[in-house]
Formats: sequence, structure tokens, C-alpha cells
Amino acid sequence: KKMAEGENALTLPHFAKGIVVKGFGRGSKRLGIPTANFSEEVVKDLPFSFANGIYYGYANVSKGEVYPMVMSVGWNPTYDREKKSMETHILHVFDEDFYGEELRVCVIGYLRDEKKFNSEGELVEAIHGDIAIAKEKLKVDSVVKYKLNSFFHS
Repeated sequence: KKMAEGENALTLPHFAKGIVVKGFGRGSKRLGIPTANFSEEVVKDLPFSFANGIYYGYANVSKGEVYPMVMSVGWNPTYDREKKSMETHILHVFDEDFYGEELRVCVIGYLRDEKKFNSEGELVEAIHGDIAIAKEKLKVDSVVKYKLNSFFHS
């Protein structure tokens, strides 16, 4: 189902936190785009009206520095997944994995619907496009305030 940006306005911004769990090993190994995955419990806590798709916002790990992020919420149609997931790509290079650490996210805006791509190359290209758009959207004064939200450090 296609979703108009406004349809999700009631549920955004959305704040979530949880422990980083092992995903499917595709993000960093195969795609070169590492993702931090939330547990099923965090995914189940999403508001009913929270649409699947690609989002942008801010994230931090273990109450550390807050960085921009893009997030995929849904079924990963390129891979025919059977479980809904929330996969966060933080726009920062970390020295090591942080499985078992606490991830906090503030999901601010919606970028696009989930889409089934014909190849991993097309998927990677789309993600790089999402990242570029997210970086621009996160420069707007009205969203920068979320980076400073006490949620990230309380």
C-alpha cells in the first residue's frame, strides 16, 4: 500500500530504545551498509498506524554521541522476509560491532515505501539515495532540535 507522508504524521516523531541484536548479516558484510537491529519486542511496540517504509532521524548507542540515521521498517521485500524488522543505519563509522548495547532512535520523517529491488546493487543505490535525502532533511532547523532531546541521555 502506498502511503502519503501525512498519514504517518500522528505517530512521528517516534522514540524507541532497545538492545541491538544480530540481524541477517547482510548489511555490513554483503551490502557495505551496516545496520543495528532491534529485537522483535521493540518492533511489536510500534504504533499500529506506523507504516512500513524508509525513515530518517537520529540515533545513539549506549547514551553516546547522537548521529543521523536512516531506518528500514518492514518486511525487507528484496529478501522475502517473514519477520518484520527495524534496521537502523547510523551515519557514522564505528570501530566495532555493538551487539548487546542499547540503541536509542528518534524517527522524525518518512522517506519512501519499501520496495522489492531486482538486485542488491539496486538496493544499495537506493539506500545511498535515501542517505543523501536524509542528510538534507536533517539540516532543517525544525528537526535539529530532536538531536538534543533528553531521551538520548536520560
